[in-house]
Amino acid sequence: MSQANRLNLPFVGHCSFGKRPICTDWDHIDADVAILGAPFDMGTQYRSGARFGPRGIREASTLFSFGHAGAYDHEDDVMYLPVDEVKIVDIGDADIIHTDTMSSLANISYGVEKILAAGAMPVVLGGDHAVHAACIAAFEGHEPVHIIHIDAHLDFVDERHGVRYGHGSPLRRASEMDHVSGMTQLGIRNVSSSNVVDHNAARDSGSTILSVRQVRKLGAQGVLDLIPQGKPYYITIDIDGFDPSIAPGTGTPSHGGFLYYEVMEILQGLCRRGGEVVGVDLCEVAPDYDQTGSTSFLAAQVLLNLLGYIFHARTLKRLSGESEREAAIA
Repeated sequence: MSQANRLNLPFVGHCSFGKRPICTDWDHIDADVAILGAPFDMGTQYRSGARFGPRGIREASTLFSFGHAGAYDHEDDVMYLPVDEVKIVDIGDADIIHTDTMSSLANISYGVEKILAAGAMPVVLGGDHAVHAACIAAFEGHEPVHIIHIDAHLDFVDERHGVRYGHGSPLRRASEMDHVSGMTQLGIRNVSSSNVVDHNAARDSGSTILSVRQVRKLGAQGVLDLIPQGKPYYITIDIDGFDPSIAPGTGTPSHGGFLYYEVMEILQGLCRRGGEVVGVDLCEVAPDYDQTGSTSFLAAQVLLNLLGYIFHARTLKRLSGESEREAAIA
């Protein structure tokens, strides 16, 4: 059988994200989306293992690689991620230096900077949530972003015994950057959601904080109404924002979390608004705590569907602009 006629089942071939092409030359990234692994978990305060998250997510994502022409959603009547329109490449992992947090995070920032310089959208697979600060740092010099943060935890710790770049601090570090215009933090809950000082600091920096129960009371549209419109959005997802019943494979599980569609309806609604999603990271998948693999499958499915929403919204925006120009000419 020729290479062109291969069936290419999920368990065959190289394990890239969604079985998309691999690009190892970071100076020549030619894509709409570039996937970067950030297998760093030295920021964790409890159970490690998120360093294996990028591999777990990539392997799970092969399940969703059948849609050679895209992925048809009959509810939306949309073909998402048509391969002839949305080019996704996997550029591998940032280099991680054992015991050296700052060098490792700098390497992650470098990878994101390379993606942005190529005009692609970065999607980063964590790693613990400390990697988010490195991802956001790479957007310096770009238009300020509004961060959409989905998590069980506030992640707004300033410092603990001199540690400023742990997985409990990335949103605090992001808030200190001039290119972050605000935050919407969703899913924050229960005894592990930080202290009153951190909550006050987050609100003082312009953050809107909602628990799972508050999100459910408002509904997806109510939440969207609280998010500033027309901004560039950066989405950071900690997998423990989801309930452990569907995402047990994480270092710091917290019961009372989101179910799948509660998150996806908000993200889809966000993509349909006037702003544009410019970057994504998904963190804290620790496959060894979930022998079924369902957490990695959830992460892969969330990312692939989110990418579908993002690029479908971009297509609609482009077509609308073309129609307006044609009308003006006529």
